[in-house]
Amino acid sequence: MKDKLDHKDRIYFEVRDYECDMQGIVNNSVYQNYLEHARHQFIKSRGLDFAEITKQGIYLVLIKAELDYMRSLRSGDTFYIHTTIERVSKLKLNFLQQAHQSDNDQLILNAKMTVTSTTKKGLPIVDHLVAS
Repeated sequence: MKDKLDHKDRIYFEVRDYECDMQGIVNNSVYQNYLEHARHQFIKSRGLDFAEITKQGIYLVLIKAELDYMRSLRSGDTFYIHTTIERVSKLKLNFLQQAHQSDNDQLILNAKMTVTSTTKKGLPIVDHLVAS
């Protein structure tokens, strides 16, 4: 199976034992940690540093999370998250993310994470989002 996804927008992970629940599968809440890390790395790969953006008083805030779980991951599984971005409006953008098993590219998860940028006081910042 030829992989058509852009490798530069991938972040690789390995499931750790403590991320699994009593059923031996990754707990649903852990996927949000994976997705967040992948978003931060995506931003960093575009020459921006999440911590530096925050120091400048710009807060990238997740305002909506849509996750569709297709398959379960287990301890020791390796997988990657592919991230793309789309502008929704002057105030919002979506990070479109997919998790795939590394060995066979099977889809594990589809996610659409909507973010906006605000000041420290929560006021919107227009057109300062990380989109191209």
